[in-house]
Amino acid sequence: MTGEPALETPTDDTTIILDLRGRDLILIPPASLWALDDAALYITLFGPDDAPAAPALLARDRRHRFLRARPIDFSRLRAALLATNSWRVEVAFPTAPLLPLQPTLQMSPRPYQEEALLAWRAAGYRGVVVLPTGGGKTLVGAQAIADLGLWALIVVPTIDLLGQWRDALAHALALASDEHLGVYGGGSHDVRPITIITYESAQLHPELLRQFGVLVFDECHHLPAPTYRQIAEGAYTPYRLGLSATPERADLEHLALTQLIGPEVYRRAPEELSAARYLAAYDEQQLTAQLSPDDLARYSAARATYRDFLSRRRIAITSPADFQRKILWASARDSAARTAMLAWREARSLALNAPAKLALLETLFARHQDERVLVFSEYNTLVEQVSRRFCIPQITYKTPADERRQILERFRAGQYTKLVTGRVLNEGVDIPDCGVAIIVSGTSTRREYIQRLGRVLRPKATRAILYELITENTTEERVAERRRGQKGQH
Repeated sequence: MTGEPALETPTDDTTIILDLRGRDLILIPPASLWALDDAALYITLFGPDDAPAAPALLARDRRHRFLRARPIDFSRLRAALLATNSWRVEVAFPTAPLLPLQPTLQMSPRPYQEEALLAWRAAGYRGVVVLPTGGGKTLVGAQAIADLGLWALIVVPTIDLLGQWRDALAHALALASDEHLGVYGGGSHDVRPITIITYESAQLHPELLRQFGVLVFDECHHLPAPTYRQIAEGAYTPYRLGLSATPERADLEHLALTQLIGPEVYRRAPEELSAARYLAAYDEQQLTAQLSPDDLARYSAARATYRDFLSRRRIAITSPADFQRKILWASARDSAARTAMLAWREARSLALNAPAKLALLETLFARHQDERVLVFSEYNTLVEQVSRRFCIPQITYKTPADERRQILERFRAGQYTKLVTGRVLNEGVDIPDCGVAIIVSGTSTRREYIQRLGRVLRPKATRAILYELITENTTEERVAERRRGQKGQH
């Protein structure tokens, strides 16, 4: 499937060859054109209308007589070459590698899953589908693979998701996991017609990308990261599906998904699927805690220090990117910025870790004594504190994989009814269904909130509930109000 090494020159003077070399797509023009300067070469190859765009897409190789481009631009370049009608265009690699066995869907998709597939198909088999956690994004991926019938690469953010996707596809498409399904990552290097790979492995092994005719990006909001976007840019296929419950990023880099995968083609919100009874009916409830007089004084002093710095420097913070650039990065070389950053951090810690929240937590544990309850905290120190105080298991990034699996299995079996965790279980881990989630502290992002809400939304007979503990007279109140405002924007 990897193809023969690229040819140095076309077999005749009327042929343009497109091939793959290393991380790049290469364009080998007829030998008679190579002596032309760039402007004349591009006009000759693409015509006067498309030639102006060529310098942004192509560059001459310094040692060989070919042009280099990103594989993601393959379809655009080929279409432009064919539009001139002047040259025969030869592609030296398979552009649509067919699966050895045409899979068929063994499950009946829900109406909205069928709508999502139709919208993706109508957009040229490229685009992003947004469904809440528990809404069946994996089945949409299985539909896409069955619909196109091409070698498929599913890119996932965590090792846990490798096995989850393999098992889900084996079931949904009735495929033998050892024959048709492969896993690449976490110590496995098994490439099959349908392969599940981690983002990290896909970025490190770009040669794998050329084997597949369709790409599925799970939790696709990870893709715009500087290193991971190389995966999308290094693949030639135009057939791309992005899946996410929350594609929006605080740094606005989710806007790059249109170029990397395609436009957003379909979206359903948690409340929509809950109203249609595809997800559990649920309630959201905010409970307030108060800082002690001493802690409130410390909080107010820290906030005053931070605000005074912003005022003196005339700094406006309108996004997380602003804060990172104007406060965090500046603190490395500016003592006043460092003082402001430490004050901000102290105020945030006081608000998010208010001791009064533990009393609220105790009340909620008593209220839901016989139910499975999942507790989230932004700070791992508070996770450990809750675990010790209430004698319940904890999972953080430091928890070994075997121990984490054992804890989740016991939570699923009902041996544990309470579990506290940090951000590590926000996504990418198959968490046993429970009916109650408590956010002791969290970030301001709508994405994280939706991820945590999704942990209680699997269909059930009873209503699920998500509690959020908010510290009064702190920025936590404004953060919660801003997030509720974001709810109606999508």
